[in-house]
Amino acid sequence: MSEKMLTVVVPSYNEEESIPLFYEEMIRVYDTELKDKIDLEFLFVDDGSKDRTMEVIHELNKKDDRIHYVSFSRNFGKEAAIYAGLENASGDYVAILDADLQDPPALLPEMIRIVEEEHYDCVGSRRVTRKGEPPIRSFFARQFYKLMAKISQAEIVDGARDFQLMNKKVVNAILSMGEYNRFSKGIFGWIGFRKKWLEYENVERAAGETKWSFWKLFLYALDGIIAFSTAPLVISSVMGMVMCLVAFLAIIFIIIKTLVFGDPTSGWPSMVCIIVLIAGIQLLSIGILGQYMAKTYLETKNRPKYLIEEAKLQDKEIL
Repeated sequence: MSEKMLTVVVPSYNEEESIPLFYEEMIRVYDTELKDKIDLEFLFVDDGSKDRTMEVIHELNKKDDRIHYVSFSRNFGKEAAIYAGLENASGDYVAILDADLQDPPALLPEMIRIVEEEHYDCVGSRRVTRKGEPPIRSFFARQFYKLMAKISQAEIVDGARDFQLMNKKVVNAILSMGEYNRFSKGIFGWIGFRKKWLEYENVERAAGETKWSFWKLFLYALDGIIAFSTAPLVISSVMGMVMCLVAFLAIIFIIIKTLVFGDPTSGWPSMVCIIVLIAGIQLLSIGILGQYMAKTYLETKNRPKYLIEEAKLQDKEIL
């Protein structure tokens, strides 16, 4: 038995087809390259799946006592699943991998070598290609990362995945950030520590379908912007000041024009357009402010990030 333990956290939502394939690949990599170096445990976090995901996990648990699990009472989202996995992981090192095999387990041996021999605290992964993704999704994803690089203090690398290997120091730092509205990519970048990136080409899902529609990704991107930047509030304030200046100059222009040329009645269509424009900017600014207030409102409720229906961990069982 090794002196150190690796906990593989696997957030899962409707992954009954992918989990057996993931388990087989993970065991193959472990038995081939890691068995003599480190002990292994799995921590599956079922995010309120509606298919046979938990049944599959139960079956794996019966044949392998290294399989542990946490099952939510409903779908709380991947961010909650990641937090639950980190909170209940007992290993010296913790890795987060998706069950669909888009996060290649084959990278784990190199990750462990880096943290042990090069003394990094965390090893992240990033895709250098988006082959197989819809072009529109890829385009907006790249624009999102460019935007975040300019408006956020957190280091959010283009193509960064949730696939990370980290030591306990990093895990504890992430858990210390107890906000309800979580954006893990931003949190991973915000906490700092010594981190190295491994690059790889995009891998297609092994089975099943993606749970991320374009609309869900758009909302997730908004969550990230609101969580790690106040730039939208600054932009709305600047727009308000600019419009006030334009209005002031327009008033002066109208006064001078009236004194010089009289008071013609023409120009009402342009006035209507200006009113609609200003009203739109006001509503946009109110909407931006409302998003920040809504997130603050959810934080003040102090609700739990997830609720457990059943769990089997290394030292306890909840039914």
